[in-house]
Amino acid sequence: MKNFDWQAIIFDFDGVVVESGKIKTQAFAELYRPYGEEIVAAVVQFHTQNGGMSRYRKFRHFQEHFLSKPPLTEAEEKQLDIRFSELVVEAVIAAEAVPGAVELICQQSGKIPLFVASGTPETELKVIVERRGLTPYFTEVRGAPALKKTIIAEILSKHALKPESVLMIGDAMADLEGAQANGTAFLGRVYPGDPNPFPEHVEIVPDLRGLVA
Repeated sequence: MKNFDWQAIIFDFDGVVVESGKIKTQAFAELYRPYGEEIVAAVVQFHTQNGGMSRYRKFRHFQEHFLSKPPLTEAEEKQLDIRFSELVVEAVIAAEAVPGAVELICQQSGKIPLFVASGTPETELKVIVERRGLTPYFTEVRGAPALKKTIIAEILSKHALKPESVLMIGDAMADLEGAQANGTAFLGRVYPGDPNPFPEHVEIVPDLRGLVA
């Protein structure tokens, strides 16, 4: 996979650029703790099995399937979003980078366009990327509410990229599905010790150090 004939690289963010996966898991657990540990366990399981899905879709799923309550109102969803943001933003800004990620980004940014396609709300994502000092390295930073496959499609179209010459690096099935829907190459990142969410044929790495020239 260390092939820098790539025309561009698209990075997921949490778990690919920054070691922030556990931060998001803890935030979901904290939000739903008032409903009891059984709900917390269900929420955490769904979240970890659906990495890359936007938090809004998760909130709606939890409301309907776990809490058996009427659909969230716009105001209720906004309140959940604000509380979740308060729990995660500063922690993600302060989190360790995935080994090799910053080196790879710095090394390649002057040579090929780099992009972020994340399930994090785009406004929040741009603040985090800016505060981590990474904004200058990316051609575009994209996030929710757009779906990952839509973001990738728009990046390919807008920048006239050949899908087979673009590498998507992700840590969740949503990333793989977004890449497959658009015909790009894909590399999976699996945190050491975590279960591998990908099918056997998908190439995986424990971090990004092996991609740094």
